[in-house]
Amino acid sequence: MFDTINISKYLAVFFTSLTPIGELRASIPLGLGALKLDIFSTLLISIIGNFIPAVIIIYGLESISKFLMRKFKLMNRFFNWLFERTRRKYGKKFEKYSSFALTLFVGIPLPITGAWTGSLIAFVFGIPQKKALLDVFLGILMAAAIVTIVFKTIGYVKIITVG
Repeated sequence: MFDTINISKYLAVFFTSLTPIGELRASIPLGLGALKLDIFSTLLISIIGNFIPAVIIIYGLESISKFLMRKFKLMNRFFNWLFERTRRKYGKKFEKYSSFALTLFVGIPLPITGAWTGSLIAFVFGIPQKKALLDVFLGILMAAAIVTIVFKTIGYVKIITVG
C-alpha cells in the first residue's frame, strides 16, 4: 500500500484532509486525480486525516473553555453567553434531530460544512463526546462516499479563466 516513492503523495493527501477548508472535498480529488493514488489508500488517509481534528476539537475545546472560564472573567461571560444563547435559540430543534442533523451536516460536502464545523457545533450544543465522535465519523464516511462518487462520475470541476 505505502511505498517510499509515494510517501510524499500520501502526506499531501493526509495534510490536505486535516485542513478546515479542504477536508475530504479537497483531499480525495487530490489523491485520486492529481496524484493518481489508488482509491483505498486515498479514502483511508483522507478519512483518518479528517477525523483527527474532530477528535481534538471535541475533546480539547471543553478543557480549554473550562480553563479559560476559570482564569478569565470575560471568557466566563463569553462562553456562558454563547452556550445559553445558542441552546435557547436552537436547542429544541436540534435536540429532536441532533444525531441525524449532525451526521448530515458533516456528511454533505459543501463549504462551511464538514468535520471541523460539525465538531464545533457538537461542542456548543453540549452533545456527549462519544456520541459526537460517532455522529461526526458517520458524517465523514458519508462525505467521503459522496465526494468519491462525484469525482469518479463527473471528474474535476474546471475553472475557466478569461484573460
